[in-house]
Amino acid sequence: MHLLSPNGSRYRLDLISSLSIPHIKLYYTVIALLFLKKNVMAFPYKIIDLTQTLSPESPSWDIDCGFSHQTTLNYDECTTEVQFKVQNIAMPAGIGTHLDAPAHCIKNGLHIAELDLVGHHLITHCFVVDISHKSCEDYTITEQDILDFEYKYEMISEHSFVIFYTGWDKFWNKANQYRNNLVFPCIGQKAAELLLERNIAGIGIDTLSPDRPENNYIVHQLMLQNKKYIVENVCNASKLPPSGAYSMVLPIKVADLTEAPIRLIGLY
Repeated sequence: MHLLSPNGSRYRLDLISSLSIPHIKLYYTVIALLFLKKNVMAFPYKIIDLTQTLSPESPSWDIDCGFSHQTTLNYDECTTEVQFKVQNIAMPAGIGTHLDAPAHCIKNGLHIAELDLVGHHLITHCFVVDISHKSCEDYTITEQDILDFEYKYEMISEHSFVIFYTGWDKFWNKANQYRNNLVFPCIGQKAAELLLERNIAGIGIDTLSPDRPENNYIVHQLMLQNKKYIVENVCNASKLPPSGAYSMVLPIKVADLTEAPIRLIGLY
């Protein structure tokens, strides 16, 4: 059986009926966009940019972030009728809001370009666990923090992206305070293990890392060896609801990279 679209195209009801309710909603959103005409309808989701802006002053794991851009051709130097400005950028792969692929600390793990948008759930349901009310520079997120979140809202679902909002992103434009000699809120081992039991797709946090150096990078080890992904330096997570949103983790697709800058987008 089929449904007719406004222009006469047919939608297969048997295909639609095989989808879950959230995916039916997303399916119809895509269909709507296919027929989007100016002044007819608006995009049905609110968009939240969860990405920090990069500059040479941005905080990073190292004191010097290593980011720079250079103009190689300016407008007044251009000899063509249409004038262009051409630039180069230089930066570490793991800078700003960025994605860690399994290969970041797992030999023979998947690299950035090998992560499939669908198969590895880079576009998926999103949960935001807000611990900003109790967070301090040396706070470690616990298993109980996650259980308290689930008791209040709902159980974290399989293949979802879980963002921890600590409030640390407010220091982004104060690089020394954000870096803080690598003392910032992080995720504990038991919390990471619980998320693996939930079979999530990946985690995000609004600090430099889910690990502080003294914990031997256990969260990186646990997540990446289980083929999950990690997003660091998230911002604006407080603008998303605790549950019911979607996230889009969109890395630059470069071969053989273990990390890459991303545009991180929330939809609700």
